[in-house]
Amino acid sequence: MSSVMVTGVGELVTLDPAHGHGLGVVTDAAVVLEDSVVAWTGPAAGAPAADEAVDVGGRAVIPGFVDSHSHLVFAGDRAAEFAARMAGTPYDGGGIATTVAATRGASDEQLEANLLRLLGEMRRQGTTTVEVKSGYGLTVADEARALALARRLTPETTFLGAHVVPPEYADDPAGYVDLVTGPMLEACAPHARWIDVFCERGAFDADQARAILEAGSAAGLGGRLHANQLGPGPGVRLACELGLTAVDHCTYLDDADVEALASSGTVATLLPGVEFSTRSPYPDARGLIDAGVRVALASDCNPGSCFTSSMPLCVALGVREMRMTPDEALTAATLGGAAALRRDDVGHLRPGSRGGLVVLEAPSYLHLAYRPGVPLVSQVL
Repeated sequence: MSSVMVTGVGELVTLDPAHGHGLGVVTDAAVVLEDSVVAWTGPAAGAPAADEAVDVGGRAVIPGFVDSHSHLVFAGDRAAEFAARMAGTPYDGGGIATTVAATRGASDEQLEANLLRLLGEMRRQGTTTVEVKSGYGLTVADEARALALARRLTPETTFLGAHVVPPEYADDPAGYVDLVTGPMLEACAPHARWIDVFCERGAFDADQARAILEAGSAAGLGGRLHANQLGPGPGVRLACELGLTAVDHCTYLDDADVEALASSGTVATLLPGVEFSTRSPYPDARGLIDAGVRVALASDCNPGSCFTSSMPLCVALGVREMRMTPDEALTAATLGGAAALRRDDVGHLRPGSRGGLVVLEAPSYLHLAYRPGVPLVSQVL
């Protein structure tokens, strides 16, 4: 077993209660890794011996970001759609069909190359754990190949055959739900950990979402849900009723939705890059946190509503636009994302963590929100 001491850490964010409430910040700190797993954290003066040392020169170190919501297996480009939105065309999810057509026509090699490119972007910006959804194939073969490609690169894969009803089933949505819960689920379940549904107007209603999620659960998949993005709806309360791990977007909520989230423990995953990219209202993160709801931040990296891979941007938007404190935003982008994936081995720097260390070109984690748009990630260990 080989060990490495990361020393010269000016400010270390551990999210370890052993180092105090909240972020568990240690100054003049060190971290000891044994075979890439965190073995020890604390003041550098008390660090145990290690086989080698890496000095980060007084920089801040944080846990790797946990991006619990992304759509990375696709082909094509929707920049023209973005330009139209910026000129006043409202976002309604209809452009998904454009990506479906391009993805169906792409080779495995093209899809994998794009997936690797985007994962590389994420890594360079400090993301060390990422969830990847299918949802741009919408045939049995295309959904299965998307998940097989993603599963080679992350264990956090999500079957999203219920993204939208494809054109060939426009007159038979019930038939498409039968396909999703039957042959498509059978083909995709071996490559997936999770199942997801886009429960919105123009996509799938609550009854359809319930049927799909229950079929996924019977196949051994954990449940998550896109809900309340485009307007008020039943999705958030359905997620809480079914005990889903996470419900994502949560843009339009009423008091009953917030109460259901607070009492169920379902994680509310907020995706502020979407609101930034669609000029939509931001979710009320402040209200959710004050109500006792567990909140995560994720990128929702996708070619249509939010083509960013930057978790630092999401942290900055959480602070600036959703009234989160810098501490809350960083916690949501790390521990919150881990909770949304039901993981206890990432999102922190406690002994046993496998989530990676991110070295910032800054003296403090506060610079993530203080210096938006600046490439602050110096190194990912």
